[in-house]
Amino acid sequence: MDERSELLNIRKSYGKKEVLRGVSLPLERGQSIALAGANGSGKSTLLRLLAGVIPSGGGEFFWQGADLLRERALARKKVAYVPQGTPLIDELSARDNLRLWYDKEAMEKSLSEGMLRQLGVGDFLKTPAGKLSGGMRKRLSIGCAMSGQPEILLLDEPTAALDLVCKQALLDAFSLFRQQGGLILMATHDLLELSGCDRVYLLSEGTVSLYDYDGDARRLARVLEGA
Repeated sequence: MDERSELLNIRKSYGKKEVLRGVSLPLERGQSIALAGANGSGKSTLLRLLAGVIPSGGGEFFWQGADLLRERALARKKVAYVPQGTPLIDELSARDNLRLWYDKEAMEKSLSEGMLRQLGVGDFLKTPAGKLSGGMRKRLSIGCAMSGQPEILLLDEPTAALDLVCKQALLDAFSLFRQQGGLILMATHDLLELSGCDRVYLLSEGTVSLYDYDGDARRLARVLEGA
């Protein structure tokens, strides 16, 4: 049985501009993979493509032998995507935002012993989303994305502009997700996130290369500047 999991020759163009020219990398349960690159290098495009938000220009997204770019119904069960923004309905409470994604029983279970508890969402269930802090909004957005118990979590700059306490709370939740066998693929320049990832790839000129991140932020900045 074919159990391969990998991105293979993912491509995307806008008109004559090739944004992704053949992105390939292995995927593995329980790992966190970082995508770093200069602004405009295509990180967000790649995540949106894998999430099915935009169509691909070719290539395969294999997960346990299935190509999720073509098996979209399966992809909707396996993949969750959290963009940079927080797509919430501000007029609704945190609880009511969750109810748009969860049935009541599943939500209560997650709040008592699952990912919503780990994210600390239970602390602000009655608060309208429009009155939540940036960190709370991000935690709620991730909680909504986790409603279908996905196996792959796509994150675009998940802790950008958050304070250290909020960042650590999210990183703890991501760690739990990985311990349960989930895969995280994130676009990030955050040093805490990079340090916690199993592999770091640089996206430049439409392709990726494995980068040995050793905690030296200045070296990484020089590499990105020259990319």
